[in-house]
Amino acid sequence: MVAALQNCVRQLQHDVASGTCRGVLLRSAVAGTFCAGADLKERASQSQQDVLQFSEDVRGIISDLARLPCPVIASINGIALGGGLELALAADIRVVSPLCTLGLPETGLGIIPGVGGTQRTPRLIGNSRAKLLMFTGRRLNGQEAVDWGLADVLSDNPDATAQQLLAETLPKAPQALAQAKVAVDEGSQMSLPSGLAFERAAYMQLFHTEDRVEALAAFAEKRPPVFKGC
Repeated sequence: MVAALQNCVRQLQHDVASGTCRGVLLRSAVAGTFCAGADLKERASQSQQDVLQFSEDVRGIISDLARLPCPVIASINGIALGGGLELALAADIRVVSPLCTLGLPETGLGIIPGVGGTQRTPRLIGNSRAKLLMFTGRRLNGQEAVDWGLADVLSDNPDATAQQLLAETLPKAPQALAQAKVAVDEGSQMSLPSGLAFERAAYMQLFHTEDRVEALAAFAEKRPPVFKGC
């Protein structure tokens, strides 16, 4: 599965760069499970080097997915534990069902969330709540995940809701979406003055694009803009 995900993300990188992909819906085709994390039976038979390589591969997939210059929306309709939750944290927006289960149980297995969980989780919900999740292994349902800020939208049909949210992004200018994403993701980790300077640089990347000219023309002509991503 990891190899398949690697290939999928590489293809997405190519498709986004070529303009044939404008957004990503991250979901599971298995009812009741988004991703349950590593197979512990397989893990027990692996050498230390195999485990380290596995972790590096998964960390790379999640980081590459998070850096895609387009909206990534996760639909979570079931279990998202350990590495499964860390995968979901790569998305820009998470839609969850009331009956889903989210958690980071790694400390009960003698390890820590090692493919982004200790870094992305506190950036969403704060240090104390992130530690609470990791120290206790507590599992959150969908409503709790939204209340805590670990997820964004609660829905009885998360796939349909995630698709609708993604559809709302498609009429927007692709380069503007990409720059908005990087400005938030990178700028939010800086001091305010540095973040504002980074925002200005991101804005200037869009100043001479054809899509910006098209947006102004469309406004004057009272019609929807047709963006080409250039």
